[in-house]
Amino acid sequence: MGAILQVKVNLMSSTPSSQVLSIGALAQRAGLAPSAIRFYEQQGLMASQRSASGQRRYTRADLRRLAFIRAAQTLGLSLEEIRAALASLPEGRTPTKADWERLSRGWKTLLDARIAAMTRLRDRLGSCIGCGCLSLKSCALYNADDAAAVRGPGARYLLGEAPATQPAAKAAPITPPAGSRRSAAGRPARRE
Repeated sequence: MGAILQVKVNLMSSTPSSQVLSIGALAQRAGLAPSAIRFYEQQGLMASQRSASGQRRYTRADLRRLAFIRAAQTLGLSLEEIRAALASLPEGRTPTKADWERLSRGWKTLLDARIAAMTRLRDRLGSCIGCGCLSLKSCALYNADDAAAVRGPGARYLLGEAPATQPAAKAAPITPPAGSRRSAAGRPARRE
């Protein structure tokens, strides 16, 4: 009689099955929704393998890639900045500790600027920020008649500009939208 030959076929890869994760298992371990992982994949931040039935499969190394993406987002990096950082790695490799250290050194200036902006925001939230609302008593002193409007849109004092030491030139009056509630003087009621 002839010998019986038993063949095992692995259509995935040479990765051991204990190291292969479904999208649900990856999502659960990473603390993300499966839709977030699919989104990251659509954005080119990661890739999956497909099983014979077409289901997404990931390796445990993808957990580190997701952790890298989330850490970079926590730092305030855009998806484009994260994509560029990941593209700098050879052959789409998952970032190592050395990769993270190298990439994060390049982000230090950006982070320092964001920290400075957040510190200004924290320190100025209780006072006039030059947004034009004129609702605080301090606005009459620091932004009389919305003088900050001539400097441009937005909360000018949060953007790093200092209030004028002397009254600024009177800005053109701002016409409120139809139906808005204004005081008899044409301004919103002041708050403390």
